[in-house]
Amino acid sequence: MQADAPEGISAPGLGRRAHRPLRGPRPSTGPSLLEPGAAHDPYRLYRILREEYPLSYDALLGAWLVSRYADVATALTDPRFTGLPHDTAPRSAPAPLGLCHGDPLCHGDPLYAPRNQPLARPGPVTRHMSDLESVTRHMSGPGPVTRHMSGPGSVTRHMPDPDPDPASIPRHMAARIERTAYVLARRIDGRQQADLVEEFCRWLPLGATPGASARPTPSSLPGIVAPTAVAPCTRHTGLRERALASFLANVLDAPDLLAALRVEPALADRAWTESLRRDPPVQVVLRRTATEVTLSGGTLPAGSDVACLIGAAGRDPERFAAPDLFDPFRRDQGRTLTGPASCPAVLLGRLEARHGLRALLDAMPRLRWADGFRPAGTGLLTRGPWALLVRPG
Repeated sequence: MQADAPEGISAPGLGRRAHRPLRGPRPSTGPSLLEPGAAHDPYRLYRILREEYPLSYDALLGAWLVSRYADVATALTDPRFTGLPHDTAPRSAPAPLGLCHGDPLCHGDPLYAPRNQPLARPGPVTRHMSDLESVTRHMSGPGPVTRHMSGPGSVTRHMPDPDPDPASIPRHMAARIERTAYVLARRIDGRQQADLVEEFCRWLPLGATPGASARPTPSSLPGIVAPTAVAPCTRHTGLRERALASFLANVLDAPDLLAALRVEPALADRAWTESLRRDPPVQVVLRRTATEVTLSGGTLPAGSDVACLIGAAGRDPERFAAPDLFDPFRRDQGRTLTGPASCPAVLLGRLEARHGLRALLDAMPRLRWADGFRPAGTGLLTRGPWALLVRPG
């Protein structure tokens, strides 16, 4: 998926030496996350922040910005950082992160469930922080956990999946996801042109967990039976929709990968993890310091609101080789920044991507971009392509 054209993003300090670390304990003030044009190409802004202002105070946003992988990972896992009071994260649970909703079921993952995590004390939050907070209301998550469903192939034998599914989504839910994906794929396989976001990515999460949104499931989807009960964490599907759209955009941009996926379906899981790293649906996660914390760029005061730039951390060259490249075969894939591997929401999104891609390739073996179309991500807090125009046949 191509990067958007950078427009209107100021680049203070670019005359200084690149990669020069900040000196002293006082963080500097760099470009704001709310700069005009930042939403067009946040990755350029992220690069400036990582290299020149790894810890800076964003006065327009009213929060500190952390952008390096090591610092973001610390902010997401260290008990000195807490979720904001309105995050809906329960006591001692991880704050909402990407596809993860901070559900108590995630407590089993020691990386994302620090022990005896204190609650953050309430503090003033600007109206711009309120915009960021609204992201957490759209966090999606599924029902109970699932196990890895596809058998190991040549790729997984030589390159183990860093985010294995340790448990399993109930069989009836997995079957519903698969059936929904094939129904949707067959509805568009005879078209001259189709928009996969509008006609596939939007409806697969809804059809997989009916009742998850106020939007009604279309009556034209036969054979999809609503369950008798829907877990609260399955009611919001917007982030899974965006994550699925970015995943399909990245895969369709790589014809050789598409050919490999037809031979080795298990590769879809690695492609999904790589897409979440390179193009996460949630770009910013909010935390608050419970005490003073020293990071690579300086020291955060106690009680500070912190914006963890997930999109910047996922493309940190200090952690990932060729970070802008979509490469499911990379050996430094590691854990994603979208939540614990056992989180029900993470598992459900992975299953939707796996079955969704397989259904599309089975129904449309010659699936490709519409003539002249190029996908592009949009958005700053949450991000993904709004359209995926393809030729099915």
